[in-house]
Amino acid sequence: MKILLEKYPQLIPCENDINLAVEKICAAYHNNNKLLVCGNGGSAADAEHIVGELMKGFMSKRELPENEKQKLIDVGGESGAKLAELLQIPFPAISLVTSVSLATAFANDVAPELIFAQQVYGLGNENDILLGISTSGNAENVAYAMIAAKAKGLLTIALTGKDGGKLKDLCDITIIVPENSTPDIQELHLPVYHYICKTVELNLLG
Repeated sequence: MKILLEKYPQLIPCENDINLAVEKICAAYHNNNKLLVCGNGGSAADAEHIVGELMKGFMSKRELPENEKQKLIDVGGESGAKLAELLQIPFPAISLVTSVSLATAFANDVAPELIFAQQVYGLGNENDILLGISTSGNAENVAYAMIAAKAKGLLTIALTGKDGGKLKDLCDITIIVPENSTPDIQELHLPVYHYICKTVELNLLG
């Protein structure tokens, strides 16, 4: 955290919330839960980015344990050996922005503002985590997803800017970067979630 705050001193007010988010995500992974992530536009790209950092090695290679390698070899022989050599330990994370067929069908047939909520209700389990990204904190589809998440017993985290918007009151943890324009907020979201992913990886791999 010290390096992050030295490089981005404007994030000092976010320190406690960032650390709490790391703590809760690590706890969820220790309990075999998963992370769901959503956002719109640039925040949708950030959701994809976060999932990419968690589902494969980010700062570490994450080599599989020997017993898991052996299972792959036992099942697949030479092909299993390749899997054993190259697969990496994943931290389960799902982006809700890429289910194009489901999202467009639900938007067309039911309600476009509920595309994330429907996925949360279908994929989320108690003690999973929903991370919603919205620069204003007022993205309607993200807010509905948070309500669905809390009803199903998920922990909710928001990554926002400005005054936190409506997500501030809906979420268990709200990381509000101290900027007001969308580009400036997004520029601070990147180091925040890179720090979270890196620290989660370090804590889980020891």
